[in-house]
Amino acid sequence: MTTSSAQDRAELMHKLGLDHQNKGPIGRVITTGNVEQAKEREDGTMHIRLRINPDEIAWDPAVIVMPHGGDLEIEIFNDDLNTHCALFPSNGDRKFIWLVNHSRGRAKLNLDGPGYYWFSSPTGNDEGRGLTGAIVVLGDVPPEARLDRPEQPRP
Repeated sequence: MTTSSAQDRAELMHKLGLDHQNKGPIGRVITTGNVEQAKEREDGTMHIRLRINPDEIAWDPAVIVMPHGGDLEIEIFNDDLNTHCALFPSNGDRKFIWLVNHSRGRAKLNLDGPGYYWFSSPTGNDEGRGLTGAIVVLGDVPPEARLDRPEQPRP
């Protein structure tokens, strides 16, 4: 069965039993999770809350959108009955947070360039069961970082 909307995909995953822990081999995948834009503060930093809901093995939201490069503070809640962790990309060094069941943590990231960045929980088989997500940084590469090549067509 094919689906055409995010809601249809989520309903199908639920019907097939693939949206809950230990119900199917793939867990939830990024395309069925929520998408949320980080909130920008007055000082230019961005903030978002990220959850692992009980018995889902999925980040909520699964896709975080930053309107531009910069500093992002992520407040993480592990509402699950199992222990997980979070491994985030960040300029200079990755950030690792250990999340025992019913705990919370905070990560401060710096992602100054546009692109797609992946995060996950690399403990046990969390990634294989769907505990992966993406941070999308919107914007364009600054002129000093562009390759010296002819102009490329733009959409």
